[in-house]
Amino acid sequence: MAPELKFTEEEIQKIFGHEAAEDEQIERLKQYYFKSAIFEKVAADLPLRIVVGHKGIGKSALFKIAMQEQRERAELPVLIRPDDIVGLGAHHEDFLGTIRHWKQGLQEIIAEKVLGTLGLAKPGSMEKAFSQTGKLLNFLRQTLSPYLESKVSAKPAQVALMKSFLDRKAVTVYVDDLDRGWDGSRENIARVSALLNALRDLCNDNIGLKFKLSLRSDVYFLVRTSDESTDKVEGSVVWFAWTNHEILALLVKRKETFCGTQADEQSLLRMPQHDLAKFLNPVMDPYFTGEGKWENAPIHRVLMSLVRKRPRDLVKLCTLAARQARDRKGVRIATVDWQASFEEYSQGRVQDTINEFRSELPEIERLIMNMKPNRKERQAQLGYTYKTEQLMEKLRAVMELGRFTFRNGSEAGPKDLAQFLYKINFLTARKELPGGEIDRKYFEENR
Repeated sequence: MAPELKFTEEEIQKIFGHEAAEDEQIERLKQYYFKSAIFEKVAADLPLRIVVGHKGIGKSALFKIAMQEQRERAELPVLIRPDDIVGLGAHHEDFLGTIRHWKQGLQEIIAEKVLGTLGLAKPGSMEKAFSQTGKLLNFLRQTLSPYLESKVSAKPAQVALMKSFLDRKAVTVYVDDLDRGWDGSRENIARVSALLNALRDLCNDNIGLKFKLSLRSDVYFLVRTSDESTDKVEGSVVWFAWTNHEILALLVKRKETFCGTQADEQSLLRMPQHDLAKFLNPVMDPYFTGEGKWENAPIHRVLMSLVRKRPRDLVKLCTLAARQARDRKGVRIATVDWQASFEEYSQGRVQDTINEFRSELPEIERLIMNMKPNRKERQAQLGYTYKTEQLMEKLRAVMELGRFTFRNGSEAGPKDLAQFLYKINFLTARKELPGGEIDRKYFEENR
């Protein structure tokens, strides 16, 4: 039986999870982390995996769990963040020079991090050390073997890692949040493209060296469509996407583990949604009792229509509603709590989108705000669903108020703006099926 809820800040986070799951304490994250089919594809023992998906979809959390599982197997994962690679691959006149710069810099960073994990100091001249050994993994083997044989005192965990590395001769490098500060410029596109080429070369030159890189979907799309050489890494790309059924099961698992109950992903996924939703009854009322299109709709259907298939959106919405429930001293989230949260939630998602993609289209705020239905469209009950030509007409009307230019200098026409809005999930593709059902497609599912 679930405890009576007070919806304190601590309780809310324990139920729904941290807004950024990768910032969660590892023990709690391991309890509630939901392994979708994507996890196995990313964690596969292959030289290169490029995880592509929108912000807030769970790329960093996946990396955190994968790295923890490797540590528990006494393997050697290395995490590289943007501040580790400041200046790498920048300001080079030729593309090949940029690739070479990436390769040299990454090898030094990886070697330094591996040695740091094992409690060893780096050699005075890393470049000289590499020139003597030829390759990164050769350098690490030659550095660690004498140290281990000398039986110099070290922590048992560090000794186990050394032995494991010398047995497996493998290092897995996770490169995360690389698109932080992305601005969609030609220079940034070339820099990321050179990085992809460098990772591929390093994997080929160092058997046992594996890279797992995360990129936002818009970043990868721009790089992929700007550089023909990226076709060689396309087979290593894993598009990260969730179904609404998986997201509902994810929410159920978080609630169940909060109550101390084990929850198996596969068992949850086999359940129909109306049965899954029953697990949430101790936390929220099962039906939306407000007026409008959601009147008497199951609450899980309302939530799934609002979260853009992103776990972070679900956490944000549930957190806002839980705070409303606390303020009125409720023990379950009710319709009034959802209604009180919708405006702040919607404004937050719009602002998130503007902040995330302003670097690619500086006038994005003007574009999004002018997509709001006008009075005539509202009276005709139009403005939220468009056929293709209606969408083009709407965009042409918005463009009459001022032109739009992408960061790379190209001027945007109606079709370019439509593609951009679809890519950032502001627009969703939809088709009405026989029987009244609607098939929706997001950019990750159909580009």
